[in-house]
Amino acid sequence: MNTLDTQTLNVIGTIVLIAVLAIAVWFFHRRNESHRLAQHFGPEYGRAVDELGSRAKAEAELKMRQKRVEKLNIVPLSAEDAQWFSREWKSLQGRFVDNPKGALIEADQLVRELMQKRGYPMGDFESRAADISVDHPGVVSHYRTAREIALRDRRGEADTEALRKAIVHYRSLFDELLEVHPETRTVAKEMEAAHEHH
Repeated sequence: MNTLDTQTLNVIGTIVLIAVLAIAVWFFHRRNESHRLAQHFGPEYGRAVDELGSRAKAEAELKMRQKRVEKLNIVPLSAEDAQWFSREWKSLQGRFVDNPKGALIEADQLVRELMQKRGYPMGDFESRAADISVDHPGVVSHYRTAREIALRDRRGEADTEALRKAIVHYRSLFDELLEVHPETRTVAKEMEAAHEHH
């Protein structure tokens, strides 16, 4: 074997080695990206895989959600707004016993108002749930469950206990979204305490 053949083999060997390393790095990056998305989105990741039929499609969808929400102006509430929403929620809970169906409709509306106040766009339900899943993946399943019960109620298929559970699910999302500017959180608590004493 002459020197030219040896050099050619060395070049080919180097190219093959670089290609193998590049593929290994790509797979490692994909695995890390998949792990990061699964960790961040939790059950919503599995739901997206099931719904879209493949991990690649689900991950593309979840990344698109993240990019879309990054462009939104999501803001914490002022202390006054947080206090108002808290009072409204307590009020609707008090009306549940006398009017469970009405309280459920109010809960859905109040959650929508809270989302809008925070800066989430008011598209259809799936768009709202997708947007919520980016910053609040732990509670988006509560939102979906509450919505399913509300739809069952419209068809006359939900009893009072189901409606109560829907309110509890809405409350989980509501509490998560009731985020206040850090500097006004103490003021909000003081205002709420003063209101309760009157």
